[in-house]
Amino acid sequence: MRIGIDARLVYYSRAGIGQYILRLVEAMTRVDASGDEFVLLQSRKDRTQIVSDHNFSRVSLWTPSHHRLEQLSLGFEVGRLHLDLLHSPDFIPPFRRNCRSVITVHDLAFLLYPHFLTNESARYYGQIDQAVRRTDHIIAVSESTRQDTIKLLGVPEKKITVIYEAANPIYRQTDPREARRLAVDTYGLDGDYILFVSTIEPRKNLPALLRAYRKLRDDYKSDVKLVLAGRRGWLSEEVYEMVEALNLAEHVRFLGRVPSEHLVYLYNAARMLVHPSFYEGFGLPPLAAMNCGTPTIVSNVSALPEVVGDASILIDPHDIEGLTVAMWRVLTDADLRASLVAKGLTRARMFSLERAAQETLAVYRRVVGR
Repeated sequence: MRIGIDARLVYYSRAGIGQYILRLVEAMTRVDASGDEFVLLQSRKDRTQIVSDHNFSRVSLWTPSHHRLEQLSLGFEVGRLHLDLLHSPDFIPPFRRNCRSVITVHDLAFLLYPHFLTNESARYYGQIDQAVRRTDHIIAVSESTRQDTIKLLGVPEKKITVIYEAANPIYRQTDPREARRLAVDTYGLDGDYILFVSTIEPRKNLPALLRAYRKLRDDYKSDVKLVLAGRRGWLSEEVYEMVEALNLAEHVRFLGRVPSEHLVYLYNAARMLVHPSFYEGFGLPPLAAMNCGTPTIVSNVSALPEVVGDASILIDPHDIEGLTVAMWRVLTDADLRASLVAKGLTRARMFSLERAAQETLAVYRRVVGR
């Protein structure tokens, strides 16, 4: 097969879907795909080489991700490549094309929470109805996302395959003393802290985390810090304003986008990871934290319970008091903490990038008919 993988988004963002593309492509070099040829479609502005493998070549495209003329220009550029199949990891394929199509649907938050979107994002993801109809097959990253795709978009069950993601192998347990030293040396985090890792945007439910953290300090007299690692996303102004309104500026640290090699020791040095999202299609930060032996608290909604199993404390994302109590328990109950660490490490081993790559290749072959 001659397979195109749309990797243009990697130039614009190495979080979220960008990470999915990078990890999937890297894993494909480690599985047996010797009879296949892969063409990585990258932005012409992207000078990086995603992988170096004899099966993989690179083509630079002029069409930017999410551009309003993308449907016209991307279809033309792809048409010249003589592909058997094009994989579009960012939901939306070119609707006019001369090859088979597979798309990945990561979540349908934009349908369930449209008020969390900018106009530009609503325009792009508003094409999802056409995308699921015009593609040959859909990869969903969780059973939760598969069910949402069936219910919200009317997609036949047989058209969707669930292929779980997996955390970057860089996330693993390290020497806790060394992790704390690096956290101090690099970011000045010289005490205990609660960690949040993700883009700062409305569906991550950070206002609830900030209110719960304020109660933790006031009602339980905890002096632990709150560290937020992630780039500033759309409609994030409320979060920064709330930090000031709750008089938390001295206790909350915004680190911005943190490279993976730093996140390893931030996870390892953290007292816990809290992920109180309203909705997730999968949930990579909790999985990465469990790989590092870090206790997790996550929302009891969407795909998060599916990912963490019994290895996390589950909370209602609207329950401020419940989140406060959960954080206090992890901070003070050594037995609970040890149980969460052990269960998290076991649970994390259930997810594999190599398995995801093998299952993705199987979808390609089934769609192409080989």
